Amino acid sequence: MNPRFNLLIGLLFWFFPSFVFGQNATVLTEDQFQFLEELTASVLEASRIYPKQFISEKFGANNTGGVLIRPGGRNAYPSFWIRDYAMALETGMIPAAEQKHMLILTASTQAGNTWITKGGSMVPVGAVADHIRIDDSQPIYFPGTYSFNDQGTEKWGTLPPYGDQFLFVHMAYTYIKEVGDLSILNEKINGLSLMDRLALSFQVPPAEPIDHLVFASEKFRGVDFGFRDAIQMTGKLLFPSLLKYRAAKELAELYSLIEDPKERFRYQQMAERIKEAIPKVFNDDSGFLKASTRQSSQPDVWGTSLAVYLGVLDGESLAHVSEVLATAYEKGTISHRGNIRHVPLDHDFDETHVWEKSLAAKNTYQNGAYWGTPTGWVAFAIHFSNPQLAQKLAMEYLAELKANDFRKGESFGAPYECFDKSGGTQNPVYLTSVACPLAAFRRMAGK
Repeated sequence: MNPRFNLLIGLLFWFFPSFVFGQNATVLTEDQFQFLEELTASVLEASRIYPKQFISEKFGANNTGGVLIRPGGRNAYPSFWIRDYAMALETGMIPAAEQKHMLILTASTQAGNTWITKGGSMVPVGAVADHIRIDDSQPIYFPGTYSFNDQGTEKWGTLPPYGDQFLFVHMAYTYIKEVGDLSILNEKINGLSLMDRLALSFQVPPAEPIDHLVFASEKFRGVDFGFRDAIQMTGKLLFPSLLKYRAAKELAELYSLIEDPKERFRYQQMAERIKEAIPKVFNDDSGFLKASTRQSSQPDVWGTSLAVYLGVLDGESLAHVSEVLATAYEKGTISHRGNIRHVPLDHDFDETHVWEKSLAAKNTYQNGAYWGTPTGWVAFAIHFSNPQLAQKLAMEYLAELKANDFRKGESFGAPYECFDKSGGTQNPVYLTSVACPLAAFRRMAGK
């Protein structure tokens, strides 16, 4: 495709999105949308833990005083995970009362002081929990455990995962945009207003002072994103920087709504600097954006497609990345049965590693398995250069869901968190595996 044409299409999208993704530019029919929406609603309901609902002898009942949404149904992850919940908000299926409860719970468990865990990791003031227990509302700031006392070992990072701080901002932003309740920003939670808590949370992940990209070193390292907490990455980090970009834009809008132009301008400038830096800093010879600049700097399918979805890439960069993703999809290096790998098959670190350093075996879980969560982002990005391929990916994704739809009975489990080519599956009835693609497909259809 002619580079000038690519640039024109990229520019047209940002100024006239309906020209590129018009009303007929959808990858799903109305019947297919109905299937996916109904399945998502069923998974969401299976993921709810109602007040006083008993989960198990080990995890007890929901004593938080409101509905919680865990990552999935059946026996998947019996706690409230900030990340998975926040990523499902774009479905528009979560009522305001439920949103408010989980927002206030998250704010109330935000770290009130800096402390060192028994395992030698640090919880900075303002840190947001990775997950929250349902029985006693204790915040667990690190992956790998449900124990407040045993949390935080170097294995899972010396700092809490970075993405949750920015997803907390997204939770508040979504609630306020849907409900229009600006007064909640002034509500005091353990003596600090929600607005101040959002700003404090935003500052927790270490970042470069000029380009504001999130950063990790081997000594001071947080998980870049919870869907790869078994992967060790260092240097500047793509995925949390993308989430930070969105959070900066959201905070700028919130400050505008409460008529604070100075703070609005500061966050808007920060977002612009992040957007300018990402294509340069994470540029890779493969054509993908790379996940990091030091350890585990493999081409990142998830991050590259999310950069398109969030509007970080435009013009020539957008057109080029769209073609790179389309080519990789055609070659069969990024997808299997409509689900997506983190790293393209032809860019594994070596014969025994997908990522440079991982706690998971090769071609399993976060180290080479296939996930539904990013499928919509990938289809969205491919659609710019090849709508037919984007639709083909969507059809493969739907075929997998229909074949293994958990509503058929206990022996069925789709949507899975992930699966591998040898037949292994991880966590059935998984929420983001349908919630995120549904949101992306709706956006493509102008819904």
